[in-house]
Amino acid sequence: QVQLVESGGGSVQAGGSLRLSCGASGRTFSSNTVLGWFREARGKEGEFLAVIVWNWMIIKYADSVKGRFAISRDNAKNTVYLQMNSLKPEDTAVYFCAASAASISTLQVGEADYWGQGTQVTVSS
Repeated sequence: QVQLVESGGGSVQAGGSLRLSCGASGRTFSSNTVLGWFREARGKEGEFLAVIVWNWMIIKYADSVKGRFAISRDNAKNTVYLQMNSLKPEDTAVYFCAASAASISTLQVGEADYWGQGTQVTVSS
């Protein structure tokens, strides 16, 4: 069993930056584990943001965050990060990390084996 724990959320003014972390406990990620970040704003459906394949450095982003957000991982710490720059009020949401043993396309549609509990990000104008 894998537990994912997000951290790093908070409140920031528009134009600011935050770095979210997602640490895994219980088991280390295998080389083909796909990890991703999603968000859910109040009253809206969940939105895929970014995905990374653990040991292959294959990365994909949603168009809405491309150029502003960056996903990365630290093998030694068994942790995946989401660096968020140039934040906008519309980025306000609960951010979740997720892991899948399947494929990028599977995770992109929200089919994950594991989910974190979420961390709130609030961007004020």
